[in-house]
Amino acid sequence: MHTRNPERFHVSSAVILTSPATAGGVLEALAEVPNVEVHAAEQGKIIIVIEGRSSGEMGATLAAISGLPDVMAANMVFEHAESLEEGSIDGHRTDAA
Repeated sequence: MHTRNPERFHVSSAVILTSPATAGGVLEALAEVPNVEVHAAEQGKIIIVIEGRSSGEMGATLAAISGLPDVMAANMVFEHAESLEEGSIDGHRTDAA
């Protein structure tokens, strides 16, 4: 018997470390990375959110970010995943404020 795997949605936060002098260039590069949003940047520390369909996809995105010029470190801080079917009625979240 085949059990259907519901589609999953993954979201992760990460901290990117660069020097303050090169942060502008790193921010420009991050703006070009799909499914990545910058939420804060100060003194070479950049907080991002990554969205994806799997942990592997998000890990690959973080690995790509780690390889950007002037990035000294890129560390995942938090990851959450849920079924796209959980908590929704007709595609609308029931737990949203």
